[in-house]
Amino acid sequence: MTMNRRRWLARAAACASAGTALEFRLVGQSQAVPQLPVRSDFPIAETATFLNNAAWHPLSLGARSAIQTYLEQKSTGSTRFSYSPAGNQVKALIAKLIHVPASSISFVSSTTVGENLVVAGLGFPQSRGNIVTDALHYDSSTYLYRSLQAQGLDIRFVRPREGRIELADLERAIDRGTKLVAISLVSYLNGFQYDLKAVCDLAHSRGAYVYADLVQAAGSVPIDVAGAGADFCAGGSHKWLMGDMGLGYLYVREDLLDKVIRRVQFGSRQVTDFENHVFPYDITSNGAASWKLRRDTAGHFEIGTISQATVAALGYSLPYIQHLGVERIQAHVQSLTSRLHKELPRLGYPSVTPMEAKSAIVSFVVKEPHALSARLEKANVDVKIDQHLLRLSPSIYNNQADIDNLLNALS
Repeated sequence: MTMNRRRWLARAAACASAGTALEFRLVGQSQAVPQLPVRSDFPIAETATFLNNAAWHPLSLGARSAIQTYLEQKSTGSTRFSYSPAGNQVKALIAKLIHVPASSISFVSSTTVGENLVVAGLGFPQSRGNIVTDALHYDSSTYLYRSLQAQGLDIRFVRPREGRIELADLERAIDRGTKLVAISLVSYLNGFQYDLKAVCDLAHSRGAYVYADLVQAAGSVPIDVAGAGADFCAGGSHKWLMGDMGLGYLYVREDLLDKVIRRVQFGSRQVTDFENHVFPYDITSNGAASWKLRRDTAGHFEIGTISQATVAALGYSLPYIQHLGVERIQAHVQSLTSRLHKELPRLGYPSVTPMEAKSAIVSFVVKEPHALSARLEKANVDVKIDQHLLRLSPSIYNNQADIDNLLNALS
């Protein structure tokens, strides 16, 4: 059976009203894969030339419908609408996307929270050993490591050369005293992408562990975290996973739990079978409560409640991404970014993104950022301009006409 978009959305809504928004499934393996760009799935394509998806990805109609269904269920107080199974399904979908076991995924509120949990769980800043990172890592991460450096920790920042971090430069910074190498797999600044396996092989050869920020990678480029040998990863859901803010994920290699990395914060989501024993006839001899600790990654790092509306959105978006295929998504976006690489330098905007980069981000230098911002705003073209850097990040609904609109505004 061929499933068109209308039937697809209707099925998602029907499954949601049946009890959980995440019972949505694409029916059969022979159905036609939508042709890219999928403009009709994203309302923003009709209202603006939006080339700022690396900041936040607009919602699809299907994700919006899933959120609305959740809100309707919550407003009526339906007891049939449980998000424990839904959350587990989303974890499994994330795990499949990055090629790791589902039991190694924990929900966190953001990528930054995940990285902080890794750093604290390894014992920093009290721990002995140095941390190696780079100047293309995320701004919150730079703040984190500069703050630890101010406390006396040995933090080594590798600087880029021609828009990339050379493995040889990273190798010179890592020694036998290095405990953690912390990177962004894809840099938010210019789209530079590491060879994750090469970084892990290098770090492991010297006894160090690797943390990779996946927020600008997962959903836009193929990732095999387990195959690369990464120890810790984190990401959010409001960018290339096409969800919303307030819900991210943390991956930790399970053989490192309680041996290399430990719990540093505590909450009820880390336990099962919690029982209070404080009332008459229910007093225990060993305290006022009992519980069983969860042994998986979530049992170490999940703290409090999570964004259920984002769980609903991801229940639609993750199967949608899987159905399109990350390789196809990457190829479509590359057809747009390759043209940007070619055309913008001709207009006087030098590129700072390596030509070999295959991510969804390309960045260029601008001389007069304020004037350019005003010009693009007038043309209804949405991009990111930060200081003298113009960052462009097209997605699956963008097409060559969007690139034409941008080029006309820049000319």
